[in-house]
Amino acid sequence: MNVLLKNLGVIILLIGVAILAVPALTGSMSNSVLAVGLVVVLVGYFSHIFLNKKFD
Repeated sequence: MNVLLKNLGVIILLIGVAILAVPALTGSMSNSVLAVGLVVVLVGYFSHIFLNKKFD
């Protein structure tokens, strides 16, 4: 369980990258998609830092 929690930030970060990559490949970019992708990437980044400090 600790391994999954330690990698949860990276998983969230990859979800954010997928949110940004799919519209970029299809050509249907909008500001709301970019904002959601940015928020998810930032949440993944900060949760990765926090969870690695907590479960290290």
